[in-house]
Amino acid sequence: MPETTQDLTALADDHLNAARADAHGRSARLLVHDGPLRQSVIALTSGSALDDHVTPPAASLQVLRGKVRLTTEAGGEHLLAAGELWAVPKERHGLLAVEDSVVLLTAVTATA
Repeated sequence: MPETTQDLTALADDHLNAARADAHGRSARLLVHDGPLRQSVIALTSGSALDDHVTPPAASLQVLRGKVRLTTEAGGEHLLAAGELWAVPKERHGLLAVEDSVVLLTAVTATA
């Protein structure tokens, strides 16, 4: 766990700038790694995506900046804007940046 507080606004700025400079329009950093708990900041430029992937046992997505679309294997779509928090469905899912966006992903990678 980090010994200091994390400035999410500054991290969002830094990673969005890095994503804009990245050929794939992405930038991410693991902020918290404590046992099964993970928290990551992920920045995506408009139109960039994280392709469908397996869901951890539990996860939530908080949009810090911008607007994203979470898609599910079953065909569900959830449009999320800055300030919104969503429990990630327990099925394969993907994430598309509708506009330049930064999210905070909280995941539990194992269960007792």
